[in-house]
Amino acid sequence: MSAREWIEKDFYAELGVSSTASAEEIKRAYRKLARKLHPDANPGDTRTEERFKSVSEAYGVLSDPDKRKQYDEARSLFNGGFRPGGRGFGGSGGFDLGDLFGTAAPRTGEAGGLGDLLGGLFANRGGGAGGAGAGRPRRGTDVETEVRIDFTEAVRGATVPLRLASPTSCGSCGGSGARAGTVPRVCPACGGTGFVTHSQGTFAFSEPCRDCRGKGRIIDDPCTECGGSGVSSRTRTLTMRIPAGVADGQRIRLAGQGEPGMRGAPAGDLYVLVHVTPHAVFGRSGDDLTLTVPVSFPELVMGTTLTVPTLDGTVKLKVPAGTSNGRTMRVRGKGIAGRHGRTGDLLVTLRVVVPTKLDRGAKEALAAYAQATAGQDLRAELFTRVQGSGAAR
Repeated sequence: MSAREWIEKDFYAELGVSSTASAEEIKRAYRKLARKLHPDANPGDTRTEERFKSVSEAYGVLSDPDKRKQYDEARSLFNGGFRPGGRGFGGSGGFDLGDLFGTAAPRTGEAGGLGDLLGGLFANRGGGAGGAGAGRPRRGTDVETEVRIDFTEAVRGATVPLRLASPTSCGSCGGSGARAGTVPRVCPACGGTGFVTHSQGTFAFSEPCRDCRGKGRIIDDPCTECGGSGVSSRTRTLTMRIPAGVADGQRIRLAGQGEPGMRGAPAGDLYVLVHVTPHAVFGRSGDDLTLTVPVSFPELVMGTTLTVPTLDGTVKLKVPAGTSNGRTMRVRGKGIAGRHGRTGDLLVTLRVVVPTKLDRGAKEALAAYAQATAGQDLRAELFTRVQGSGAAR
């Protein structure tokens, strides 16, 4: 695909966002569309699959700050007055499209042209921006997917399968695009640059080479599986090991599992966003597990020994007499094994449960307790503090 075709694509419209959208807005829009258009959710729907590829392509550019900057600058340049095949930037005077795409030799003191600007943007795509980059190997684009695991799997680690519907290096030709046992040859018309230049008086015009379609190479015997592209779209399954202690919202990088590189270049990386389903009983604070345990008022007043659950069974917890409601007690070593070799603790918060119904004996016992402690004013210190605060002002 030529540079012209790439620049004329509106990646923002593909994702349904504005050109000023933040990185987070772009990510949310992509995830929403990816879930809706994913081939697994639309089996046999080729139109939806093509739309999914277009959305993934747009996200691959806009999610990378450097590529997005280059894409925006390139579109601004073209939308500001230049159109491929035109004769100027909205005014009179000539220019050399060879300079623009980096195919002609740069004049002294001048920049390398649009080819340099677009070098990173088209680094992972089938078409080159032109120039020496047309035949240069390009690293594959990074890919992102999501996985959901339960709380216990996040604490202990888990092995989960990932099904990915994405472009991958053709297994028959190894990504070269040529039938096994053959290799592509340098295009004789453009010398491998992907562009040819025509002079018309004082003007010089460059355009994608028609013989090689801007690729800089010709495949005489294309691979039958990928049709010469070097890339095939297929659903693949990966087995991923999630480390113990992974947190909700954490991203895990799988090197070399992204989109394949072009012409034998390394593949991109796969980033897996982990979602953790909350536990019905336990919570989490860093590497510590949290747990709220109901207790009665007499247990706090007189002290007791509680049996509390952990992820590995139960433990005994001694509650001293006179413990206040809401106190958090620590059970060491019963938390989450962290990445640095330290295991967190279990933090147990005690909460008094007030009964909604009492039988006659319980009511009489409470009445006797209230009479026995009638001389204690539990709120006296409260009013003393209020008065002291007022006096201070």
